[in-house]
Amino acid sequence: MCEFCHRHGDGKKWYLEARNYSQDLLSDVRRRRFIRDFFGRPEGLSAEASRLDRVSRLPGFVQRMIKAAVTRRMKKQHFGQVLPIEDVEAVFGFVNSIVRVPCICRLATLKREVGYCYGISVGPGDGLGDILRDVDPSFLPGPDSSELDRLTPAEGLEAFAEHEKEGLCHTVWTFGTPFIGGICNCDRSDCMAMQATVVQDTKVMFRAETVAELNPDLCTGCRSCMRVCQFGAIGYSAANKKAYIDQADCYGCGVCRRACSQDAIHLRPRTEVPLVASLW
Repeated sequence: MCEFCHRHGDGKKWYLEARNYSQDLLSDVRRRRFIRDFFGRPEGLSAEASRLDRVSRLPGFVQRMIKAAVTRRMKKQHFGQVLPIEDVEAVFGFVNSIVRVPCICRLATLKREVGYCYGISVGPGDGLGDILRDVDPSFLPGPDSSELDRLTPAEGLEAFAEHEKEGLCHTVWTFGTPFIGGICNCDRSDCMAMQATVVQDTKVMFRAETVAELNPDLCTGCRSCMRVCQFGAIGYSAANKKAYIDQADCYGCGVCRRACSQDAIHLRPRTEVPLVASLW
């Protein structure tokens, strides 16, 4: 299990513990201020990304020190984990509110909202949605910024399935750990957290509790799975005419499964695969 599972989940999947979504955590004044500042200043993420770019030009030992410090800070503030759609469904099974909220990364990188993030809450209100109403109204989607796009669990799961078809992987996020406020749908081109973790080697999210495996007997070599892998974990053998998965690079999102028409890919618990059992 990942570090957060031991610290915030009693040895179970930490994001399936309802207490980590509790209204008591959301009511903390400092946490609410952090959330308002976080969503109210998308330019802050751009500045952070620029700083990481500058760090990459420093000597190796300096880079490692700075990146480790960033990871420690992010684990306390805003840290995430990849999760397969089965676990998204499990989360939707106990939350009371699912609302589509602005994706801060896309606002920072694309300067527009594309509706890939979802606020979730076990409380009577809309969780992040309630706080975002205090942010600049132009930040919220739709002609009437007082209203957010609310979804039922079935509608939410349908939306996430469509996001998978687009090649987006699902990630769950804290806002002042251990409070979990939302689930996003990420890709490497526009998600700064994924860029930091995968491209800049500055970890701000854990791998999933699962890892993908491919059955070569079922693989036809169509390479559809390669096209949707955000982590560069899938290759192609010209000699065998089949795809293969490098599990050391796999984050276990499961998006490649939906792209495979032959059901050649499945997920296994990470702890059952010795090569990656302790790789988070």
